[in-house]
Amino acid sequence: MPKKWGHTYVSITGNAGKGEEIPLTGFGGRYWPNIFMQAGATGLDMPPMEIHSDTSPNLAGSMYRSTRAAAREIMIPLFLYGIDRYTVRRLKQSLIRALNPLNGHCVLKIQESGLPARYLKCWYKGGLEGNESEDSSGFRWIRYGVQLTAMDPWYYGDDFHVAEWTFGQGSSFLKPAKSLFPLSISQGLVSREDFPVTNPGDVSAWPVWEVTGPVRRFRFTCGDRSFGIDGRAQDAVPGGTTLKIDTRPGHKTLLDDKGKNYWPLLGKSPSLWPLPSGRSQIGIELVPGSANATLRMTIAPRYETY
Repeated sequence: MPKKWGHTYVSITGNAGKGEEIPLTGFGGRYWPNIFMQAGATGLDMPPMEIHSDTSPNLAGSMYRSTRAAAREIMIPLFLYGIDRYTVRRLKQSLIRALNPLNGHCVLKIQESGLPARYLKCWYKGGLEGNESEDSSGFRWIRYGVQLTAMDPWYYGDDFHVAEWTFGQGSSFLKPAKSLFPLSISQGLVSREDFPVTNPGDVSAWPVWEVTGPVRRFRFTCGDRSFGIDGRAQDAVPGGTTLKIDTRPGHKTLLDDKGKNYWPLLGKSPSLWPLPSGRSQIGIELVPGSANATLRMTIAPRYETY
């Protein structure tokens, strides 16, 4: 028996995602004036892939080298309908103002019935120039084919998934609990290569770490990649200080809540690694100071499609 499935909700929010959300499916109220998404949208599923290869003059074909996801090109056909000329002009002006890239990026939201929303950060590229031909516009209506580019081709979800570890005095090595996190670990050297973590997304995600001192030294490992701050005469992260390690591309910062830059303190050949999709195990080596210390890992899961 076919499963009952509701409508898909689509909206767009301009001004760097802080403007008014403009629904593109369904009515926004009791009246007709509205912006409607029509059939024919493209670029909303799998992002385009670039395949890199090497050729040899003595061999047939090519040799595979690498793959990367390219920027996503999107086209959304829109129909603006007003009850009079004034309302269609108002709809047109609000849409142009929201999508103007001089005001920042826009956020495309897509939500299937009963499922979490997915978001794409896009930049307006074209399509709102206007066409006064008979089949493109009228006294109370206009058609547009809005072209957007998602520099980051992956969809993101609403929630952030957090794993948290507590390193404290006088507790058992692993405190029994109903849920896996947070873990409570006794004071002293913590060195394990098999802490379980889960990334529910379709592709790898870049963690944001928060280390609250006092911590003498630490190192985080995933596979053959690792980074950390090695042994020092004093605490690497002093008590009462939180060091934020942002591994996301375009960020890559190590700053504490007092503004100090910890990047020069990293050990040799650091690799701020991404967390693979699905279940995996990571290594944590951490030496707390004289009081309780905490470690938090936050990821924003990424998805191939909505």
